[in-house]
Amino acid sequence: MPTHVNRLLAARGLRAFGDGFVSLLLPLYLLELGYESVTVGLVASATLLGSGVMTLGVGLVAHRFPYRALLLAAAGLMAATGAGFATVTQLWPLLVIAFVGTLNPSNGDVSVFVPLEHAVLSRVVEDRRRTAVFARYALVGSLVAAVGALAAGVPALLARWHGLSLLAAMQAMFILYGLLGAGVALAYRGLPPMPAATPARATGPLTRSRRAVFKLAALFALDSFGGGFIVQSLLALWLFQRFELTLGAAGSLFFVTGIVSAISYLVAARVAQRFGLVNTMVFTHLPANVCLVAIALVPDLAWAVALLVVRAFLSQMDVPTRSSYVMAIVPPEERAAAASVTLVPRSLAAAASPFLAGWLLALSPFGWPLVAAGTIKIVYDVLLLATFRHVRPPEES
Repeated sequence: MPTHVNRLLAARGLRAFGDGFVSLLLPLYLLELGYESVTVGLVASATLLGSGVMTLGVGLVAHRFPYRALLLAAAGLMAATGAGFATVTQLWPLLVIAFVGTLNPSNGDVSVFVPLEHAVLSRVVEDRRRTAVFARYALVGSLVAAVGALAAGVPALLARWHGLSLLAAMQAMFILYGLLGAGVALAYRGLPPMPAATPARATGPLTRSRRAVFKLAALFALDSFGGGFIVQSLLALWLFQRFELTLGAAGSLFFVTGIVSAISYLVAARVAQRFGLVNTMVFTHLPANVCLVAIALVPDLAWAVALLVVRAFLSQMDVPTRSSYVMAIVPPEERAAAASVTLVPRSLAAAASPFLAGWLLALSPFGWPLVAAGTIKIVYDVLLLATFRHVRPPEES
């Protein structure tokens, strides 16, 4: 079984590398094509909305199909998405590709891959090791995404050293994204078919855990609506406008914050063992959101960078703990559906806010999107603690 975990971690790393450079290149690529910041927000919203629809569909049918087949189909879609963005420049076709594809404008992972990988990981590890494995999963994603953020500077180097236009160099990076999808498929091919449930138990996507899952879905949607104001593409755009940050400097900054976040995942697993999953999720997230509001108020880049690094350490501790918690409180045959149903409202809720953030940035260089994100996320933290502090996973009983 450890071999299967390693294959999933390899696939996660390949996807994270692509997401790392695409999330930074996407706004500049669209600006290079002649579009405005409002259009950047619109395309980001289309990617999040499409991810929600696709993920919900997969979650509702996952109990009927082998997980490997669904994962391979998703990898094929990733390859097609990269090819599409590399060759299409008109707005409406780009919106269609963004909607049906796997492009991720955020530094998190909101793609169709997530519920399937979470369900497989939960099946192949014991309860007492589940949070630690999810921490490794998040660690790989964050570290490799940080390297991917550094790779966002490659188009400028290609344009300078090899005479390519900046637009052509960016399109080459989208081709690379598609090739990474082919590598993800190779990693998945070694997994067993792994049906979601035995025929006798495959009665529906959600039965026993429906009430708890729907509550979590509503809370996670609120959190993601706030997070949509600061998806990495738009946070980079704000830094470009507010402090005239260069693409290379932005890539270096997000590389550092990615490394810091990766370290926090390992800390989160240890903190959760001592204080519990829900407490870890809430009491690390609250101060991170206070930092988020403060970033909008600081007068210079140095303070903004310092607060971004502090926030990076605190804000992502809920990633492995949240994933582990959802998988822990539902029956095994309902895990893919639970992951989808808790992920999809997050994606749908986050789909509206990037457009609003782009509109706010077009009106003013002040960081109103950061203020909105921090405030909404603080409300989420308080509600999560009030609702689920007494619902414990098996290892905490």
